[in-house]
Amino acid sequence: MDVVRSVALFVLAALAEIGGAWLVWQGVREHRGLLWIGAGIVALGLYGFAATLQPDPNFGRILAAYGGVFVAGSLLWGIVVDGFEPDRFDYIGALICLIGVAVIMYAPRG
Repeated sequence: MDVVRSVALFVLAALAEIGGAWLVWQGVREHRGLLWIGAGIVALGLYGFAATLQPDPNFGRILAAYGGVFVAGSLLWGIVVDGFEPDRFDYIGALICLIGVAVIMYAPRG
């Protein structure tokens, strides 16, 4: 149950952080205005809260593992939202990152 909850929280955190950064990008780089920037700032704040809900009590472990989720999630966001076409090395790199997440977060510990 903790693994399912943890994965769901990582997905939520990724949506909030990547979505928030994308909204700020759109507001600034694409000149969509302060409303987009403000929505992005709110989403980035929600990311911070999502990370605190992880069942593991170790901040460093959670943020280190989240780095891998962020890498894979960013590529996925680019595909779905921006029409980005990753190459095989992007996919291989994302897979390596997700394997790292699994080892960091879910390896059996004594």
